[in-house]
Amino acid sequence: MTESKAAGRDPEAVSKFVESFAAQLVEAGMQRMPARVFAALLSSDEGSMTSAELGEQLQISPAAVSGAVRYLTMTHMVSREREPGSRRERYRVHGDQWYEALTNREALIKRWEGALREGVSSLGADTPAGRRMAETLAFFEFVEGEVAAMMERWRVHRQRVFGDG
Repeated sequence: MTESKAAGRDPEAVSKFVESFAAQLVEAGMQRMPARVFAALLSSDEGSMTSAELGEQLQISPAAVSGAVRYLTMTHMVSREREPGSRRERYRVHGDQWYEALTNREALIKRWEGALREGVSSLGADTPAGRRMAETLAFFEFVEGEVAAMMERWRVHRQRVFGDG
């Protein structure tokens, strides 16, 4: 029995939400299948599902689930867990998946900053291209500092609103 039936939910309403939220994620730049898998996981009470459960709910192939999960784990939005005593994996979202996804982007921003510094040096800070590169570098340095400060405020806010978790 699917989770929505077990929990007394309207499966059609759940499906409509999943597809609607996934569409919003796609509009924001996420690939379609990972967006659908993420929305399904996020809307499940346990916050976790097996590949078979995802395939059944979303009417997609095991290969589509696998590709979506690979993307979602790379972006730190989903984690893999082994079911105790089984070879089967469950895919899980956590309450702090947005926090994790955003803070894990810091490494990417650092790499961009390094490449931009090299660009400024290579192009010359006094050239128009070097100036654009320097401005882009300054933007990412600014964003990095703002994200770090914002994430600290989020930790405090989350603790105040949700307590330990």
